[in-house]
Parts: sequence; structure tokens; C-alpha cells
Amino acid sequence: MSVLPSAVTGALADYLAGFTEDPGYLDYGRIGPVSAAVAAETLGQTEILGRARFGSLDHFGQQDQRMREAVAAVTGFAPDQIAAQPNTSMGLMHAMFGLTGDVLLSPADFPSVPFAAMRAAEALHVATPQWLVAAESSDTVGQVTPGQVRDQLTPSTVAVAVSLVDSRTGFRADLDGIRQVIGDRLLLVDAIQGFGVLDADYTAADVVATGGQKWVRAGWGTGFLALSDRAIERLTPVVSGFVGTGADDVVPWDDVPPPVRAASAFRVSNADGVAQARFATALEEIGRVGVAAIESFVTTNTDRVIDLADEFALPVVSARDPRDRAGLIVLQPPAERLTALTAALHNHGITATIRQNEVRLSVHAALADETVDMLRGAFSTYAASARY
Repeated sequence: MSVLPSAVTGALADYLAGFTEDPGYLDYGRIGPVSAAVAAETLGQTEILGRARFGSLDHFGQQDQRMREAVAAVTGFAPDQIAAQPNTSMGLMHAMFGLTGDVLLSPADFPSVPFAAMRAAEALHVATPQWLVAAESSDTVGQVTPGQVRDQLTPSTVAVAVSLVDSRTGFRADLDGIRQVIGDRLLLVDAIQGFGVLDADYTAADVVATGGQKWVRAGWGTGFLALSDRAIERLTPVVSGFVGTGADDVVPWDDVPPPVRAASAFRVSNADGVAQARFATALEEIGRVGVAAIESFVTTNTDRVIDLADEFALPVVSARDPRDRAGLIVLQPPAERLTALTAALHNHGITATIRQNEVRLSVHAALADETVDMLRGAFSTYAASARY
């Protein structure tokens, strides 16, 4: 880890010091290594579960409220509008299966979104995917803009689904702009590629689904589904278990009451208390720092990597304007040179995502000087190999 500027103190210094991964890691868009605070929380919660001292196990049931309060502090939703989910995809499934009518979405979105829409249509025949057609002038697959959405809405469109940040291009959706053009239709947001590092207005959405294993750095099995009052009124909780009846944690023995009209209806069983504690710890740490402060560091570090790519004439095909991006930087070398770049990154110890003839680097709030030096070495090796 690079030495922190002397002006960085308090909660922000603690947050940045919590990045303990080895130098060379630039793949937070795939998985974020858990923070030091989350690692410590995991050990503590596992110790409680392992010893099971008298009266200690009720502690795990209290983590749901703790997690929902932590999510509320970051998103602006109320705690009772939030339900725990094991991952983003399950939250999206709950939402899509609960829709009736057409949902406008991009076929180029991360598979969690179109798969949820298609599976709901195939199983229940009440929600129908309405595929967004990209503008002919668009050079970037996956960009969903307010103008595109406005032009393709129909009277039967009841909802619009979009990723907060497109996982392939790094493009950041304009949630407020989309909200303005769709009126009172539901806005569903897959927030996984920006949650925790983008100071977004989540309350512009009616449905927010995300997990904590990427930028939040809380590990797998963490996530939530947040629903506006409008979404709770319009969505049907198709898959709703005994914890979704509003029975105040009392198991409804000998009866099967209907789901409660609340976000809690979109649950099947009790959540993993240890996972919720991990998630809450990560979000409480983010809450103390403030997402805006984290985003400013991500912006600075992203600029640093883009400048380095420019220095070696590596084509950056992701957005350069901070208003249109998050922490994803997509490089697109000539197809015949992808193998050379991949090998250079590997040989210099850089962890990145390589797919579909592109290299995706994911930059977080902490960027070690050693990591930058390793990346410079990889780019230098790649550039030198073109001479032979």
C-alpha cells in the first residue's frame, strides 16, 4: 500500500488502510478481496457460531436489522423497504417474476438481467422482455441512455431495467434521466458494478438489487433487494416463504398465511447471519467515510490508469468522462495483440479480466504505487514486443 497523504485521517484513513490485497490486483469488478474490517468480523462471528455459548445464537437473528439499517444509510431507502438476498441475481429474479407487463431492457446487459426477464416470461407468461435497440450511431454496446429509453417506450411498458454500470463497457447509467422519461413506470436497477463506489441517487429507482462481493468487499452471500412503495404495491411476491408473512419472526405453524405487503415478502427463509454481519460491517465502514469521498478517490485512481494506458498508446474504449464511468477501464488492443497484452499482464502479476478481445481493469479507492509500477512494467513489455 502506498503511503497515505497526510491530509487523509480518521475514518477515511482507516478505510483505505483496510485494503490488504497483494499489489497488482485490479479486478474489483469481478471480486473485491474482503476488507480488513470484514475479515475481522468474519473471524469474530465464526467464533460465536463455533462455540455456541448459552444465549449467544440469538445474536445472528439480530444481524438482519443491522444489515438493513446499514443499507438504508447508504441508499436512502427505509430499513423496512429492504430485504436480504444472497446475491444480485436472486433479487432480480424476485423482481422480474413479480412483474406483469412489458419490461424494457438491453439484451447486451449482464446476463443476470435478461435471464431473469426471460425466465419470468417463460414460467409465468405475465412479464414480457421488450428488447432495447441500440442507436445506430452508438459505438458502445451496452450503453442505455434516457433518450434511447424514451424513444422505445410503448403503452404496454410497465418497467425499465438497467445496470447502474455496464460490466463490459464501464458506462454509468443516468438514473435520474431515465426516471424523468419513464414517468411512473417501475425502474429496476442492477447496482452491483457501482454500489459502494458511486454516489448515485438510488431513490430514483423503484427496485435496487445488488450484492456485496465486488466493490463493497464483503464477500459472497451478501446482498439486498430494496423496493419503493410503488414497487411493493405493483410487484407480486411469487416466491415467498414463511418469513414473508409479516408474522414478526414467529413461525406460522399449522397455517399458510398470504405474503405481507412489504419488502420482507420477497424472502424465502432466514438469511445467513454471518454473511449479513460481514455486509453490515462493510457498509458501516462506507457510511462513516461517505460514498462521495470514496468516489473521488476512485475517480483520481481511474484517471491515473487511463493516463498510463495513453502513455503506451493502448486504446481505452470505456468512458473517459467521470460523469459517465465508475472504476472500470476497458482496453481494446488490436485483436492480434491481445495475447501479447494478456501475457505481459500475467507475467508482471496484474490480476485483470480478459474477455471478448478486451482487457478490463477495475480500480478502487486505494491504488498502491507498487501496483502502478507493475502495470507500467506490463504495458512497457507489451509495447516493446510490438517491435519484433
